[in-house]
Amino acid sequence: MKKLRFALAVLALAAVYQAGAQTSAEGPWWPSRWGPEDQAGSSNWITPDKVVESVALVKTGKIYELGQVYERGMPLYGKRTYSLFIPSSPTGGPLGNNDLVFHDELLVAEIGQVGTQFDGLGHVGRRLRMADGTTQDVFYNGFTAAEMRGDILTEQGPYGLDKLGVEQVRPFITRGLLIDIAGYKGVASLDHAYEVTVADVRGALKKQGMAESGINPGDALLFRYGWSIHWKDPAKYNREPPGIGMEVAEWIVAKQPSMIGSDQWMTEVDQNPSAAADKAVGPVHLRLI
Repeated sequence: MKKLRFALAVLALAAVYQAGAQTSAEGPWWPSRWGPEDQAGSSNWITPDKVVESVALVKTGKIYELGQVYERGMPLYGKRTYSLFIPSSPTGGPLGNNDLVFHDELLVAEIGQVGTQFDGLGHVGRRLRMADGTTQDVFYNGFTAAEMRGDILTEQGPYGLDKLGVEQVRPFITRGLLIDIAGYKGVASLDHAYEVTVADVRGALKKQGMAESGINPGDALLFRYGWSIHWKDPAKYNREPPGIGMEVAEWIVAKQPSMIGSDQWMTEVDQNPSAAADKAVGPVHLRLI
């Protein structure tokens, strides 16, 4: 098996339900099946039994690297930056009778949409008009932006989230399933803005000798579009990548995985054809997170 590299856009999944309309906007989608205080989302599927079952699958101990190297010149979203410096070589020393010398590093960067990343449950929400006529920005399990951001003096304030921080997500020790869409299509990479269909997913599973019925709650689903071949060409990599749309998003919800990932920066298709009519932004993100 040749080495596969995955980059960017790993989504933490929330169990999402349609539970009637919240006035003019969709909602409420809460409470979660894991209770109104839950902040772990679909990582709850990774139970002790799931961990034991997953570890038992290891036969050879071979390790596959899924992340890209953080490096100068890598694709960055928007105006984000990444710079790593080693100030002098060595940075310091010699120290002590044993003449110790050392290197330090200086990192100036943003961590969102920079290199391989993980989208937590506090990443995206939706502005809703509530029954009393007010508007609220609502995220997973009904937590509002006001609850999440804290008080600037006494809590996290601008330095983190008081609710739905990534520290609330359980460790991911689980079975990972690669769904090779590019391999199924017989191409090095899918085209710009190509929307992966459920037929594509099922075709890839069949070609790989994997039964759809064998996908279990808590599994991690990794979609390969072949897009990482453009990693050294940031302009092409960032422009309208292929990915899943709402059809596959609904298929994913039914499978109840713990997370999904892909080899492009947003996992869902950019310039999504199925979202063009109502000018929706990130509909797959909203459905799954």
